[in-house]
Amino acid sequence: QVQLVESGGGLVQAGESLRLSCEASGRTFSTDAMAWFRQAPGKEREFVASISWSGGGTYYENSVKGRFTISRDNAKNTVYLQMNSLKPEDTAVYFCAAGTIPVRTQYAYKIWGQGTQVTVSS
Repeated sequence: QVQLVESGGGLVQAGESLRLSCEASGRTFSTDAMAWFRQAPGKEREFVASISWSGGGTYYENSVKGRFTISRDNAKNTVYLQMNSLKPEDTAVYFCAAGTIPVRTQYAYKIWGQGTQVTVSS
């Protein structure tokens, strides 16, 4: 297993960008699929994006497709979420997660970070 720590959240205005990072500690990072989820007040935890262990396969929730990009650098043990054209509805706590397959269900991911707050003002 690995431990995950997210960073890069903050307060931005609509239309601006943020880049989230998820740094992993442990030996098996390069073999894990990784994903980003988010949870806004009063809403269920929502799949955002995932990436295969090799980085060759990426998957996105429809509302962020074309605006967000997930990537990974196994040499740095880090997964990124580049978020462009941010909207107020993107406001949420963003969680990094690790699993075996980059599917959308949260139950496929067994290791979770503590989350980082992203707030987008109008």
